[in-house]
Amino acid sequence: MADRTLRVGVLGAGTWARGAHIPGWLRDPRCKVVAVCDVDPAKARDAARHFDIPEPADDWKAVVSRPDLDVIDVVTPSHTHHELAVAALEAGKHVLCEKPVAYDFRDTWRAAALARRKGLLTKLGFTFRYSPGVGYAKSLIDEGFVGTPFVFNGYEQNSQWLDPQTPLRQVDPAADPSVLQVSSLEGYGAPIIDIGHWWVGAAYARVVGTMRNFIPDRMVRATGRMMRMNIDDGTVFIGEYANGAIGSIQTSYVTIGNYPGIEARIYGSRGAIICRLVEEGGVAETIRVATPSQVEFTSLEIPQRFYPAGGHPRESWRSLFYANLIKDFIGEILDGGDRNQGNFEDGARVQEVINAVERSFRERRWVDLPLER
Repeated sequence: MADRTLRVGVLGAGTWARGAHIPGWLRDPRCKVVAVCDVDPAKARDAARHFDIPEPADDWKAVVSRPDLDVIDVVTPSHTHHELAVAALEAGKHVLCEKPVAYDFRDTWRAAALARRKGLLTKLGFTFRYSPGVGYAKSLIDEGFVGTPFVFNGYEQNSQWLDPQTPLRQVDPAADPSVLQVSSLEGYGAPIIDIGHWWVGAAYARVVGTMRNFIPDRMVRATGRMMRMNIDDGTVFIGEYANGAIGSIQTSYVTIGNYPGIEARIYGSRGAIICRLVEEGGVAETIRVATPSQVEFTSLEIPQRFYPAGGHPRESWRSLFYANLIKDFIGEILDGGDRNQGNFEDGARVQEVINAVERSFRERRWVDLPLER
């Protein structure tokens, strides 16, 4: 397949599709976006015109069933992901899907199993796994810089919804306000849980956590009015990895700081790495390291090989990281090997942790993993 050009259909023409997904596809000469679909026909037409995509559409089923497409990219509201991703797999397409594939990890496992049976590749929108800094850190870990991993600390937090007037999205306005609903744990927790699994080299064996609602009344985009929204806008959990390492994760919509607000730290027997993905001073990410003989952390320059074509440290993280993700997925499809990182199986493991932390909070106890299937 090395000389093939992949033909891509994008489902969803909203902000994230226009700011990250579509530019990522257009940046790679090995593919062509031939259709963009949205339930709002005007959005689809506008995206098609802006990005010079041949065919706008408003019927996702028609797009998914097209025999001339190789890849379907699902960039729609979270509650639609599972239906669209499964339909695309059933139609024989490779699938890139934004997180989560499903709210219940077992549904994601079933989608992953379907892909395996059909010989298809999947990729989840774990944007930050593909940052140049995170990739460079992983290469250092693989080379033995950290040694045996002891501790992983992960954060995804910023002040995106500190102001209650900023409209909330991806929430259920009809949810029971007396019951805390999972939000930052899932929306912000997934990417940093994934990085932890990847860097530590193991999944969690048990977790315990707590969730809080700090700002109760918010503007909701779906209704256009202030509402009582009992969501976890801050969550902390700790856990034990299956290989003996321990970890902590903190997620929040109301912790003061800039986008995207990722910080990943790993400490081991031979070294430590701190990677921050926070836009500060026009730079999207930094990486610092220390060793037992040099305990003061020093900054490293990220080698150019970890950047996508034309990428540089002062590029927006949205386009920079996602270009790497799409470059990686295209390579996996065209190379025809066994490599398929950040796939639906990885997504299922991450969602299983999210489901376990929620159970821990509701039942006020440690929860062992894996959960029953």
